[in-house]
Amino acid sequence: MGKRDQKDKNTEKVETVLQLLRKQAPLTVKQEKFCNYACVERFLKAKGDSVKKAAKHLRACLSWRESIGTEYLIADEFSAELVEGFAYVAGHDDDSRPIVVLRIKQDYQKFHSQKLYIRLLVFTLEVAIGSMPKNVEQFVILFDASFFRSASAFMNLLLASMKIVSEYYPGRLHKAFVIDPPSLFSYLWKGVRPFVELSPVIMVVSSLDYDDSLEYDDFSAFPRASSLRFDPSSIPSTGKIGSSSSTRFSFTVSHHFDSLKPWYLSLTDTSASKVGPTSPSRSLMGPALISPLNARSFSFASPAARTPRCSTPGPARKSQWTPHSNPRTPKPSFLQSPAMFFRKEKDCHVSKTEKSRESFLPFLRFYRRPYDEMIYRSKMKPPLGGLISIVSPQMKRRHMSQSQRF
Repeated sequence: MGKRDQKDKNTEKVETVLQLLRKQAPLTVKQEKFCNYACVERFLKAKGDSVKKAAKHLRACLSWRESIGTEYLIADEFSAELVEGFAYVAGHDDDSRPIVVLRIKQDYQKFHSQKLYIRLLVFTLEVAIGSMPKNVEQFVILFDASFFRSASAFMNLLLASMKIVSEYYPGRLHKAFVIDPPSLFSYLWKGVRPFVELSPVIMVVSSLDYDDSLEYDDFSAFPRASSLRFDPSSIPSTGKIGSSSSTRFSFTVSHHFDSLKPWYLSLTDTSASKVGPTSPSRSLMGPALISPLNARSFSFASPAARTPRCSTPGPARKSQWTPHSNPRTPKPSFLQSPAMFFRKEKDCHVSKTEKSRESFLPFLRFYRRPYDEMIYRSKMKPPLGGLISIVSPQMKRRHMSQSQRF
């Protein structure tokens, strides 16, 4: 009974918003089609169920759509962008949400105006909305920032895109991922994030964290990556790799090629000329170890190190040098260390990173999937497809069946 009353209240608010819109100015047929029940409900939710604010926001959205000409956007206007794959719909996820991929290059803004980019973004979002099933209202955006060298330039592009989505497509964005941004972007994002309305659903990820994916671990497709990997077969099997002796340390090559460095340093002096007695009785003296006395030249050694030791075997003297001779700072009894605060922040940061990584994993295949213009054009409903379509009906029908599998 309570759910039915709530639904009746929502319906009444939607009708009130539409009445306020019609009082200001009559709505056209296309505007009436745009202002359906689901659209008005999204605007009400964005404005906290305030009827007056929702009506004002919706009227501003209708004026903006009329000024930008969303009803007249066609694919022929962005033929160069469609060929390069700057912005397209890569497919649909498991919940049938369209995946919008934006691969804008940094040089694009030098030769094109901001208005043209906004028109390209709106066209791509309209294609994504047109390809949604009946019960789906949201989409996912993947920003490929690997083509940007300037963090500020990409930040301007991101903020302009998020402003369009938040103001004129409220409730449409499910998640947005910024992939491989410039190095300074994280510092700029920390300062700007509190002022971005859609910041809770924006996540920054790195594609290098997914190199161990079982679906994309074929390094043969990347010649540079495969050439940098260590090849054990390049080492001749007849040659025996042994240890090299030195007067200072022992340099030994490891046979475990899966380690980070196939060599290690030993503190045991294996040379014949050792500092100290060279008696065959190893049980008493043991191997000569490197210490601050015998690890440097005799010309700079202390007088105790330059004086010859007794050659008679005897009990080994205990070295006065200890690796931990510095006194430790006492721990305060009633105050926590300042490092505890940074430790909590670091743990929180690690958890956010892992959360972003897991959230992006279902969309990794759309990011790495090659761009196909024909499949993207098959998702365009008229009149977005353009006046002259390059896709024949048979090819379009075949690509539609292929794209529905993803």
